[in-house]
Amino acid sequence: MAGIDRRQIGAIGLLTGSLLLVWLFRPEQVSGHYGVWSLLPAIMTIAICFVTRHVILALFVGVFVGGLVTGQVNIITAFLVPALGTENYAEILLVYLWALGGLLGLWNRNGGARYFAETIARRFVNSRTSAKLFTWILGLIFHQGGTISTVLVGTTVKPVADKHAVAHEELSYMVDSTASPVATLIPFNVWPIYVAGLITIDSLSSVITSQEDALALFFQAIPFNFYALIAVTMTLLFAFDRLPLLGTPMSKAVARVRATGELDAPDAEPMASKDLTESHVDPDYTPGMIDFLAPILTLLGFCLVPWLAGGSPMVFEGFGLAVVAAVLVSVIKGMSVTTAFEAFVSGVKGVTVGAIVLGLAVTLGLVSEKLGTSVFVIDLVADSMRAVPFVLPAMLTAVCMLIAFSIGSSWGTYAVVYPVALPLALAVSADPTFFLLCFGAVMGGATFGDQCSPISDTTILASLACGADLMDHVYTQLPLALIAATIASVAYLLIGYLILL
Repeated sequence: MAGIDRRQIGAIGLLTGSLLLVWLFRPEQVSGHYGVWSLLPAIMTIAICFVTRHVILALFVGVFVGGLVTGQVNIITAFLVPALGTENYAEILLVYLWALGGLLGLWNRNGGARYFAETIARRFVNSRTSAKLFTWILGLIFHQGGTISTVLVGTTVKPVADKHAVAHEELSYMVDSTASPVATLIPFNVWPIYVAGLITIDSLSSVITSQEDALALFFQAIPFNFYALIAVTMTLLFAFDRLPLLGTPMSKAVARVRATGELDAPDAEPMASKDLTESHVDPDYTPGMIDFLAPILTLLGFCLVPWLAGGSPMVFEGFGLAVVAAVLVSVIKGMSVTTAFEAFVSGVKGVTVGAIVLGLAVTLGLVSEKLGTSVFVIDLVADSMRAVPFVLPAMLTAVCMLIAFSIGSSWGTYAVVYPVALPLALAVSADPTFFLLCFGAVMGGATFGDQCSPISDTTILASLACGADLMDHVYTQLPLALIAATIASVAYLLIGYLILL
């Protein structure tokens, strides 16, 4: 015990000394960023995540380091309070904490999600392999990406996957890897509209003259989104147990669940509380298909119908009314109002840790924005891109991987990279294939970072929905995603060379 205490004291002392040095030698902002110091909060956050596995501590330290670099020690007024006023933070409270938590709590009490999954599974799922294939197929069906995909797929398949001994690391990897990657390959969602708005700019007027041109470009670039194509294919191979795991952490998780049936590692701390991961169906209540379909169809209706009509998905309204639908169905079928609202409150309590992590991740994103993290990374590699033009697609992949992993957002990465990368690609070569290659490289690289970063909402939500430990999910997923990203980068390098040869 004494040795452990000394190590802890030493670690605290090292951290305190490092923070003091940051404060003493903090730089001035130049050209919209703080140089290499702009990366420091993200680097320290991710490093502490991997070393200590304490994500909340890591995020707090990252935010505080951002305050030191900018000279704003009062991080409450500088970052936390402004973050509370953002739409992202409101989304966390309304969607992730109240709506998602409440919905999970109601399903836990009325058995709706389990009943649906087991009913479907009786026809299609009878083994570990078919349970994983079921997950993969649902990932394609719910191809909205991000929040919607991870929540719907994770909560739907978890009861079946648990029954057939699919480790939570396996399940969260498949849910995460068929969320954003699939959304960029089956783009009948809001992603093309968002990206089109970013690239309809004056510097690209020679190739993009309207929003319609930008949307068409997104669709044309799908075959060049190598990372997403490889990641989704690898996940399919994984479902069939045909993906070589090569001694990666995932191979240990698979070996563990096959040998012992344990769905989590012995020291795992799942994102959702045991109240949500263990079934507590009311003994006087009879679960039915309507318990699951009423809230899900409400959610999908408010997300898909407005989009199909040319508007924006009503995500807030969809999640909120999905909870209302779940409560009404449960009460109409005989559950007491008291029990229904107890289930709602229990669900909210069960995802509180996840909501805290998401909230701090949003705050760290605000820190990265004020530090100019993305601007610094682009400035750092811009000259190299111009010097050796054929490496541009591969370099864009690496840059977007780094930015998205650091800030935990693919959309945030698109916002800062596309307006710079596409004019640069056009300046390097007028070849339309090379232009599409660079477009796909940005799309795939940012998707990797969003999928793998421990501070990304999809990573956190995949862990939450699947009942996994966040860092176990990150550890087991990252090597597999890196293999996909490496193959994609090599492909970009070779094709870029051949085009500019």
